[in-house]
Amino acid sequence: MTASAGEHVRTNASALAQVERRALQWLAPRLPAWVMPDHLTSLGLLASTFVGIGYALSNRSPHWLWLVNAAVVLNWFGDSLDGTVARYRKTERPRYGYYLDHLTDAYSTLAIGLGLGFSPYMLLSVGLAIIVAYLLLSVNVYLETHVFGEFTFSYGRFGPTEVRIALIGLNLFALLLGSARFAVEGVGLTVFDVAGIAVAGGMRGMLVGRALGNLRRLAALEPARRWTRPQA
Repeated sequence: MTASAGEHVRTNASALAQVERRALQWLAPRLPAWVMPDHLTSLGLLASTFVGIGYALSNRSPHWLWLVNAAVVLNWFGDSLDGTVARYRKTERPRYGYYLDHLTDAYSTLAIGLGLGFSPYMLLSVGLAIIVAYLLLSVNVYLETHVFGEFTFSYGRFGPTEVRIALIGLNLFALLLGSARFAVEGVGLTVFDVAGIAVAGGMRGMLVGRALGNLRRLAALEPARRWTRPQA
């Protein structure tokens, strides 16, 4: 079975999914009528750019992390609310929204990961590892949507909103207590690097686990058939 972008079933099993859904459903009818879903998507995109810029500017002063945290909140507001508003107003454009949403997600991942990598808090190699791992998870979600007709944008109890909260927490840690810098084999690391390595490794593990489960499910739907050579 394959599904187009407009036919899939959306599921979110992350820890904060229900709380977030209620918040978005409360916000959607209270937005001014002139605020369109594309405006919210643009806000999320701009906010992710400022997250990256803020991290890069934190080389000058850690106080730029306040800009980062504000931009993370704005990114959540725009990126999470655009689809809710379209559904509330019954103005969905399934294929357009699916394409635009995931294109902007990829850009946001790149902007935030590079910003972290160019900040004084994380090695560029760790930032790039996070980008690659997140994009691999995203590719798997898109493939699941195509072959199963299900769009599940959380892995276990962890989804984009939980990632944002963890990022804000790390930023507050750095603002209040510093980066907790230390060295391993002569390489300078921070608590951001430790968290980033753990996150990148965890994402790869989740990808392998989910891919194996998907392959078992697909093998049951499409059992292997024995091939016999045609007789002359």
